[in-house]
Amino acid sequence: MTEGCAARYGGDGRKGGPITITIDITPEVKAALARQAAAQGREVESYAASLLEQAVQPATAPMTPPAKDMVELFAPLRGLNLDFERDRDTGRDINL
Repeated sequence: MTEGCAARYGGDGRKGGPITITIDITPEVKAALARQAAAQGREVESYAASLLEQAVQPATAPMTPPAKDMVELFAPLRGLNLDFERDRDTGRDINL
C-alpha cells in the first residue's frame, strides 16, 4: 500500500471480476490497518479487502418475531400507561 491521499481504480472490466484498487493512505492509517490485520492473523491486503466487502453490504436489521398481541407490540413503549384491557361494562340496558 502506498501513502498519501489519492485512489486509482482499475480492472479488466468484466462484470463480477476482481478489480485492483490502489489507495494512498497516511502512515498512521497504514500502521492501524497492519495492527488490526496482525491481530486477526491476516495480511494487510486481505484484511483491507474484507473491510471494503463489509462496507458495501446492505445494513440488515435483526429480525424480530411478530408480536402476539397489542400489549406485546407496544411493550417497548412502556411508560405511556396504555391500558389494553377490555372494558367489562356492556353499556346500559335499552328498553324497546
